[in-house]
Amino acid sequence: MSLSQTLQVFDAFDSAHASGKTVVDLFARYPEARVTVREIAGPKGKTDFVKIVLAGTTGKSWGGEAPTLGIVGRLGGIGARPSRIGLVSDGDGAIAAVATALKLADMQTKGDALPGDVIVTTHVCPDAPTRPHQPVDFMDSPVETEDMNAEEVLPDMEAVLSIDTTKGNRILNHKGIAISPTVKQGYILRVADDLVRIMEMTTGRPAVTFPITTQDITPYGNGVYHLNSILQPSIATVAPVVGVAIAAESVVPGCGTGASHEVDIALAVKFAVEVAKEFTRGTCRFHDTAEYERLIQLYGSLAHLQKR
Repeated sequence: MSLSQTLQVFDAFDSAHASGKTVVDLFARYPEARVTVREIAGPKGKTDFVKIVLAGTTGKSWGGEAPTLGIVGRLGGIGARPSRIGLVSDGDGAIAAVATALKLADMQTKGDALPGDVIVTTHVCPDAPTRPHQPVDFMDSPVETEDMNAEEVLPDMEAVLSIDTTKGNRILNHKGIAISPTVKQGYILRVADDLVRIMEMTTGRPAVTFPITTQDITPYGNGVYHLNSILQPSIATVAPVVGVAIAAESVVPGCGTGASHEVDIALAVKFAVEVAKEFTRGTCRFHDTAEYERLIQLYGSLAHLQKR
């Protein structure tokens, strides 16, 4: 199941030498998975952005019409060397995203290709900086949020799952995974029924959701408090975005080591895989289109919230 792929990526990323090439090597057995790496340098260092495209049988890659799902592994960095040794808690989102792609690639080789394309993006930085945050310090990124979104949130994505460690707070006190309400162009919409159903099926437990605020769906760097970066992809797309939080009952700093739990990451992978199956065949909606259009008619666009 997804635990096997999660452990592969976990072990590969728990290294001072982890890079985009590490991801390329993980997919060496799966030539149908198109992996590209792009190094970007910023004011605080550099990182390797990774894009993995898994073409569906009737997806846009082949000129088909099946929907395309985007999966973003959101984080500052997988490591904070030299101040911390080892994989940091913040690395969970990147591990989950790459492990999801690895599971889907393995499924393809066994005859279980999905109808639509799945595009997985994240970045790999083993020596990212940290920054102060309440109640605990965050991992920072070597590049700006706008650069991250430019590389990770792509126009072809018709809906986006943003997977991020969400342990450095006192708002979400749950060990495992949780999902956010759907966000679309400045609107915080209701939690998607289909995603609740899939979460309950994959976890075997009642669905867990977490609250978000208007601040959380505005750009970083605007001077207001953000829970974390889980919904930053929503400022860079017209597509609906849902955050998938890998959470803990205690408050864990993003730069903490020895704080990642493989089974929780694997749970996020299993959820993302099932969402990919259903979304690309048209049986999972992230939002009610008619209801969203009604909001626009009544209250106008809130897309200005996507800008700093």
